[in-house]
Amino acid sequence: MPAWTPKAAAALVALICWAALGIRLWETYEDNGDVLASLWILARFFTILTNFAVAVAMTFAAFEKRLSDFLLGGLALSIMLVGIVYVTLLQHLYHLQGMELLADNLMHKVAPMAMALFWFTCPPHGRLKWTAPLWWALFPIVYFAYALVRGAIEGIYPYPFMDAGKIGYPQTLLNAAMIAAAFLVTGLGLVWLDRRVLGRKALTSKARR
Repeated sequence: MPAWTPKAAAALVALICWAALGIRLWETYEDNGDVLASLWILARFFTILTNFAVAVAMTFAAFEKRLSDFLLGGLALSIMLVGIVYVTLLQHLYHLQGMELLADNLMHKVAPMAMALFWFTCPPHGRLKWTAPLWWALFPIVYFAYALVRGAIEGIYPYPFMDAGKIGYPQTLLNAAMIAAAFLVTGLGLVWLDRRVLGRKALTSKARR
């Protein structure tokens, strides 16, 4: 039986994300009958954009394309935060069934766990810089600005905690600051794991060979 390899692990993560995105697109298309409109609707959500980024990156990794430690760490952090925010703040708001429930679980639970396992077990470790979380945080910050501008124009916001039309901009920005702080703290924890735990384990394993 062939050994489980980083290439195979990356392919599995990519498959999970692509399957979730495909199901979600189909369900959205069935509601409005327009592919472009469906894509535009889905592009409103951080979950969708993050799963798409992970799907593309892991597809490249599955074909043995070298991805930087910085990129892999940022993707792992982003999709793990997708799962954490969903479970803590959003899960109770939705009552899904059938294929919608399947896509929801794949995107918010299975994909984050799969990507976390990939990051912990597959890439080289010990090379992330302490400044990495500051750069990683640009992704959610840019997304938050995009979502607020789009929400102000369309009158539809992707998540209740950033619905400036209902809760006002002060509370929305406070929520954004709290999520950004959690993102940075978790990112620093990821770097610490990379440098102080996983990196040292890799060095120890090499020394024993």
